Amino acid sequence: MVLQTQLWALNLLSGGAISFDPMDMWNQMGWLAKAVVIILFIMSAWSIGVMIDRLLAYNAARNESRKFAPAVAGALREGKLDEAIKIADRYKKSHLAKVVVAGLQEFQSHNVSSELSGETIEASRRALERAEAIVGAELKRGVSSLATIGSTGPFVGLFGTVVGIINAFKGIAQEKSTGLGAVAGGISEALVTTAIGLFVAIPAVMVFNYFNGRLEAFSVEMGNSSSELVDYFIKRSQKAGAKH
Repeated sequence: MVLQTQLWALNLLSGGAISFDPMDMWNQMGWLAKAVVIILFIMSAWSIGVMIDRLLAYNAARNESRKFAPAVAGALREGKLDEAIKIADRYKKSHLAKVVVAGLQEFQSHNVSSELSGETIEASRRALERAEAIVGAELKRGVSSLATIGSTGPFVGLFGTVVGIINAFKGIAQEKSTGLGAVAGGISEALVTTAIGLFVAIPAVMVFNYFNGRLEAFSVEMGNSSSELVDYFIKRSQKAGAKH
């Protein structure tokens, strides 16, 4: 069976039945196969745009967070909440800054006293949770489309393969012949659309998994920052209560 397939492929190549010129192959395609290729290229362009956009956003978030963390930690150690909020406002792309500033603003909006400290901490915790959810949704924007493209790309290419096979049988019917020349055009359509479908899907799946790993890391960082900030609020409220 393998030998027969190899001989068949050799006859196709030696006979010049299949052209490897992209423009020639495009001209030989039917309108339905061309539509499949266009759809695949649109999917590829969309996935590349999402990859570049998210990669830039994640790198900016990581770099600014590395600068923000030590700066805000110093301000909080000195008890300067206003200064900490100003620092967070300077790092607009930092995921940590967006979460921390929400908690700081909520905490500062309440009167910190021994009677209200529990309510203040709980309100600050809820503000941090809301900020985490919002920032997490912002970071995930567009990433799910990579999973969609990765899962549907091969099937779109497979649809083109089916169309190519149908055209191959049409060629046999029209030429009243079962020779290689009668099926070469349809087979070329099938091979091209399948290859493009895989070319679109494989990078999308790989980058989707990579982005998921980074999103999990961002989620852990935001959770840790929120927990540390709540601990700081508790300690500050306890000190304020002790003074009263």
